[in-house]
Amino acid sequence: MKKYFFMLVIFLFGPAIVLAQQEDLRKDDEKFLKGRPVSVLDVSMIQAQEEGLPKDYQKLVALFNDWREFESPPLLGGAPDYTASRFKENRKVFRGLQKRLNKINIDSWAVPQQIDWHVVRAEMNGYDFNYRVLRPWERDPAFYQTVWAYKSDVPAHEGPTNHATIELWTYSFPLTQDEQRRMAKELAVVPPLLEQAKENLVGNARDLWVAGTENLRRQEKRLGSLSKKLGQHHPNNLHPNLGGALSHAKQSTRSFVKWLDAQAPYKNGPSGVGKENYTWYQQNVHLVPLSWEEEVSLLKRELDRAWSSLVLEEQKNQGLPPMVAANTPKEFEIMAEKGVKRLLGFLSEKKIMPIKPNMEPALREHMGQFVPEDQRNFFLIGMHYDPVPLYSHFYHWFDLAQMRDEPHSSPIRREPLLYNIFDSKSEGIATGVEEIFMHAGLYEDSPRSKEIVWIMLAQRAARGLGSLYAHANMMTMEEAGKVHVKWTPRGWMEREPHLLKFEQHLYLRQPGYGTCYITGKYLIEGLMTEYAKQLEEQGKRFVMKDFFKKFNDAGNIPVELVRWEITGNKQR
Repeated sequence: MKKYFFMLVIFLFGPAIVLAQQEDLRKDDEKFLKGRPVSVLDVSMIQAQEEGLPKDYQKLVALFNDWREFESPPLLGGAPDYTASRFKENRKVFRGLQKRLNKINIDSWAVPQQIDWHVVRAEMNGYDFNYRVLRPWERDPAFYQTVWAYKSDVPAHEGPTNHATIELWTYSFPLTQDEQRRMAKELAVVPPLLEQAKENLVGNARDLWVAGTENLRRQEKRLGSLSKKLGQHHPNNLHPNLGGALSHAKQSTRSFVKWLDAQAPYKNGPSGVGKENYTWYQQNVHLVPLSWEEEVSLLKRELDRAWSSLVLEEQKNQGLPPMVAANTPKEFEIMAEKGVKRLLGFLSEKKIMPIKPNMEPALREHMGQFVPEDQRNFFLIGMHYDPVPLYSHFYHWFDLAQMRDEPHSSPIRREPLLYNIFDSKSEGIATGVEEIFMHAGLYEDSPRSKEIVWIMLAQRAARGLGSLYAHANMMTMEEAGKVHVKWTPRGWMEREPHLLKFEQHLYLRQPGYGTCYITGKYLIEGLMTEYAKQLEEQGKRFVMKDFFKKFNDAGNIPVELVRWEITGNKQR
């Protein structure tokens, strides 16, 4: 009866209750609970208890919503406000949000809800770090890149990104009138944002400045390509607002690039955050329980292991014929089709992970296409020998399909976490399965494909090692790139300087991203160890399919939180 009574209350008084909730949830906890008639919070708390959630869990959800609203800046002249005065004014509000979080007692909560609290805490720590140390709106011109032509293979764009991105990949041409109006509205943000950037960018990080300028050059080119595309698809029916907005966006981007170039000679400072800041960020934001020094040791070890495993694999395979790359579009098409069927067939037949209807379409959208030999970058070289090692890494798209089609029950885990906090899980598992699937038997009929797996692991260890030295300000970005190139087997990183610059620039912009492929993989292997040991002690068998289901269903949160949820152990 109680349940139906509250459902009736919500039905009759829903609108008024929602308004009351918006007001009540911003009050201090004491005021929240004293001398107040029944409100939607009380109803939510009782419903939460009926659903097995802690009584105060709705306070966390309400705080999370308030926090996310706060994190998205107000507009200034039509663009997000990243001015120093705005950040200073909002500092007190931020401290109030942190205080509200710390006042929520979670000691008696079940593990999944405790984990949600730690997710919110990590995001707030990320905001605090950006304010105190990273300051991308002051140090990083690439922060003001607005136009994005591609969808990221992780839950959100890698690296610090402003709040007004234009996702060109979401548009289908020819554009409807509504879509033209949407694009015009989005493009209208570019000029005021870049004008504001000229005032905000007072930092002295030379590598970030010079490399970030290239991001804006690419934006100018993309806007030029967009102009041609619109001319082809809409020669006579282009919305007048869109034409003007696009012209102004191109002009302002061109002017901004000239301004950046003019300022570049005066930029001579370091771009890394330093060892201590790096360690704090990893441990308190991305929840990677490693120091800068420990990550250096880990990546050196993985680099050695990858190289030694590669030469042993080559020794074992020396009597086999060499791999032959696809040299025509037709050869690549046949190889890619076989690759999709090989991978999905293996995962299904060997019961490696649950196979869902959305997985094959997700993989087929990213099968790639033939690229002439002299134009292939590191990943395309391997892909033209055998695409399956890289298709294994495309576990990313399985992950995003689940996020889209099966939203997490927790509102806190449903959307992408801020500040790339998802990186240890997203990049760790995508890298980890390359080796996991290999050890489980994926390449028994193509042993030379194992050589590609070890080459990819070596490359990721080498580039991560270079990024660590860059963040410690022991190397420039260019010098870190040389580590990347030197320790990648077979010279596969020497052919494409653009990929090299893109990767090292990203890792300098986002501390920990360069290493997360290896550190995330390492943490996942530790999770598998702990979980398998628990099962052994219970007299049960480790079932890979069950493990992947638990791992995937935890959502895109740091691996250490996934480990806690699966094993029940907060500490290792």
